[in-house]
Amino acid sequence: MSHSLEQFKHFVAQTSDAPLGLEIEQAEGTFIHTKQGKSYVDFISGIAVSSLGHRHPEVVSAIKEQVDKHLHVMVYGEFIQEVQWNFAKELVELLPEPLEQVYLVNSGTEANEGALKLAKKSTGRTKLMAFYNSYHGDTHGSLSVTGRAVYRDPYLPLLPDVSFLQFNNLDDLTKIDTETAAVIVEPIQGEGGVIPACYKWLQALRNRCTDVGAVLIFDEIQSGFARTGHFFAFEHYQVVPDILCLAKAMSGGMPMGAFVSSRERFKSFMYNPPLNHVTTFGGHPVSAAAALASLRVLKQGNYISKARIIEKHARSILKGPGIVELRGLGAMLGLELRDQELTQMVVEYCFNKGILLGWTLHSNTLIRLAPPLTIPLNLLVETLETIKAAILDSLEIPN
Repeated sequence: MSHSLEQFKHFVAQTSDAPLGLEIEQAEGTFIHTKQGKSYVDFISGIAVSSLGHRHPEVVSAIKEQVDKHLHVMVYGEFIQEVQWNFAKELVELLPEPLEQVYLVNSGTEANEGALKLAKKSTGRTKLMAFYNSYHGDTHGSLSVTGRAVYRDPYLPLLPDVSFLQFNNLDDLTKIDTETAAVIVEPIQGEGGVIPACYKWLQALRNRCTDVGAVLIFDEIQSGFARTGHFFAFEHYQVVPDILCLAKAMSGGMPMGAFVSSRERFKSFMYNPPLNHVTTFGGHPVSAAAALASLRVLKQGNYISKARIIEKHARSILKGPGIVELRGLGAMLGLELRDQELTQMVVEYCFNKGILLGWTLHSNTLIRLAPPLTIPLNLLVETLETIKAAILDSLEIPN
């Protein structure tokens, strides 16, 4: 064990007994470079964060410019900070009604926490509904609506009044009733296996929530900001949530999240009592500057088309022996292989070839594919061909 890895494991709290342990020197574009002189294609974009690659020059420039102006000056919402409202304005201009006001936070799980509170406060109801195999974060509220026992069971009891429904099951939607404050759903389940919602089912979910007065929350922490071939995944389904939760790729590698809803709904945070949902660092000006720059780059580029091109190449190349299914939309894809042994061999083979892949958490047969939207096409094809070769070599089938 290297001295650096030993010190890292000794002083930095660990969530795994076997971290990857790469000693990072620099990250630029599609590549991560280590102090040992090795380079890796980041084919998971830091888990769907670095959609514009690492250190996009316009994002870095915006960060440096903001650092020269000011850092934190006051807790959320008290001072007028131009970079915050500029970002919020340009974000809501991309969104349909009633998504017209933005609450800025620090992360995806905080966005989901705020959305759940907003739904309960604005409806006066307490009942929450979510879906099996969902993942919404590791804080207590978000964990309470995460539909996987492997995450939940060690921390029981969690929030009361939470029920789980079957994803993509029309019959279960009748369980959403007039006592339901909110239903939270990922349009594409990420950690649950990269499973897109069915078109008719998501429309039916929207209609059921409208009929009973329940707030529909879309968790687009992973799927937002052009990753799926639309700017937001809900656009695939022609439905609009009451609250939209965002993070990950939002700020070009800086920590930031947000939940978006109507001005009328957000008024409920202003009374009984005032300041009943606050955050110290939410909307930090440096993160907001990065988010604004990232948003403008995404709007000006052809990244929605690029996500679709990535999917097209992946589906063309990743088929054949050992592959059960390639599912997902755009550049949010899950490659399911036939068994755990093959999956582990492929991930290790690619790692040794300088390609970073990722398993979804606690999944033994699914490989996450989420390359940066900026990846050059020749490198994309080369990387996909290497993954295919890894599968065939692991199966001992000649290429």
